[in-house]
Amino acid sequence: MYIYLVKRPISFLGALMALIILLPLFLAMIILLHFANKGAGVFFTQERPGKHGEIFKIIKFKTMTDECDKDGNLLSDEKRLTKTGKFVRSTSIDELPQLINVLRGDMSLIGPRPLLPQYLSLYSKEQARRHDVRPGITGWAQVNGRNAISWKEKFELDVWYVDHCSLKLDLKIIFITIKKVFVREGINSGASVTMEPFTGNN
Repeated sequence: MYIYLVKRPISFLGALMALIILLPLFLAMIILLHFANKGAGVFFTQERPGKHGEIFKIIKFKTMTDECDKDGNLLSDEKRLTKTGKFVRSTSIDELPQLINVLRGDMSLIGPRPLLPQYLSLYSKEQARRHDVRPGITGWAQVNGRNAISWKEKFELDVWYVDHCSLKLDLKIIFITIKKVFVREGINSGASVTMEPFTGNN
């Protein structure tokens, strides 16, 4: 009953309250990133699959410049990620605009993280069950390793969440998320700036 009748209203009200409370931070980030990104913009949008794999556009704070090499190709993530961007990522502030996605109904506060559309055809039948619920700003896999765990482990945690979703579990994830934001755990995977791409189960 929780996942069908209660979870959505709680997520909507929670996102609305968070946006109101965090409005000064939002405005400060917009100003800061405007200069740090060297004219590349403040927000980053990208298509992601939501509940039942339906595509929506996720909103994040942009943490990289659009700098290119002499041939016009974008520089590597490491070279385009600014000092401000590193801070915004390490504190998970870049995820805050997704509160707008929650209000729109694309996402929930808690759920499996929305990944890239090209991964949809690579999931096993069991892994695809992560799309039985709305994706979240944070989730069970996020608080159990985030980018520091393997894709296999991440998907197992996502499916476990789908099978055990409850108000108690969601509250637990929120509290752990707040703790991990301050500790800044699991942001990067090894030497990479972001998680390595998922290439399938073989």
